[in-house]
Amino acid sequence: MIAVIDYGVGNLFSLSASLKYIGAESVVTADKNIIRSASAIILPGVGAFADAYAKLERSGLIPVLKSETADGKPMLGICLGMQLLFDKSYEYGEHEGLGFIGGEVCPIGPDLKEKLKVPHMGWNSLEFRKPSPLFKYLSGGEYVYFVHSYYAKNCAENVTSVCSYGGAYLTASAEKENVYGTQFHPEKSGATGLKILKAFSELR
Repeated sequence: MIAVIDYGVGNLFSLSASLKYIGAESVVTADKNIIRSASAIILPGVGAFADAYAKLERSGLIPVLKSETADGKPMLGICLGMQLLFDKSYEYGEHEGLGFIGGEVCPIGPDLKEKLKVPHMGWNSLEFRKPSPLFKYLSGGEYVYFVHSYYAKNCAENVTSVCSYGGAYLTASAEKENVYGTQFHPEKSGATGLKILKAFSELR
């Protein structure tokens, strides 16, 4: 059973529907005991980094997430949920993250070589950088759906895929041991996203 963390931030309905579609048992919860009994954890998120981290902190779930991942339980952060996995974010100031993956979350705009709009929104193709169990059903070049104005930097050793945008390569996914993150939304990425969620659901 996958515990989808409910802390007041996230696209919970679409994610739950996608997990149900692939036959993965899941529950949307903020209950610490349910999270501890789950086989895996998904941390969704949309909106601003500082606000999301504050809500997660108020929920009292950060110690639970840290202890469960330290014990080897698979965890997947999606979009802002992925950004929260890193050391810090520079979105409207400097803010502490969960520190599961080394790196920083920085604005996209200054790194673009071409004048393209920010946020980076819509479909873009994945370019694999390292093998990942999340991609075991993919062959490379598949398109997934993004909506973000910030991205993870200074984390090359943990980057598993990127996407090209405005002459820059933006981190599309990263992982460290049993902690995984996708900047894109698998639950909004059609058949490709379902394959990624299926692969995650099979992790043990």
